[in-house]
Amino acid sequence: MSKQLHKDICDKSRFEVFFKQHAKSLYNFLYYKFGDRLNPEDKAQEAFIKLWENCKKVTPEKAKSYIFTIANNLMLNEAAHQKVVLKHQKTKTSHHTNLSPEFLMEEEEYRQKLEKSISKLTEAQRVAFLMNRVEGKRFKEIANLLGISTKAVEKRIYGALKKLRQDIEEL
Repeated sequence: MSKQLHKDICDKSRFEVFFKQHAKSLYNFLYYKFGDRLNPEDKAQEAFIKLWENCKKVTPEKAKSYIFTIANNLMLNEAAHQKVVLKHQKTKTSHHTNLSPEFLMEEEEYRQKLEKSISKLTEAQRVAFLMNRVEGKRFKEIANLLGISTKAVEKRIYGALKKLRQDIEEL
């Protein structure tokens, strides 16, 4: 067994070599799994940026797994966000025919507050919350998908709800 000489991937030349080795395969993985609609190239870049920002914490042996996991999570978050946007657009067009302009303005302000508050949640809370509230998944399903306990899912969702209530008085 050879002893690992490097504890992290923070060396610029080591990082560049790593990027050149894995950027194309990461993009391909995201493209084949999610298609081109969610912009896999940007998510691959974001994953490498997160690796660089956390380079001291990631060993070279774990770096490939790290970027693939981060990129996959970024794509899942984007997909969940797009579902929210589409759902909102469908409801927006269907019931705005005879509503007052004041109500429509208040509704738009509320929607913006809600989206801003959801974006402030931690990634773990946001993913669990959106899977439950938007996709309609049960706690047990979410736990299986994320590989965590049901109690952890409950804690994430209740924490998200608590933060949302603090941010938005109308909730």
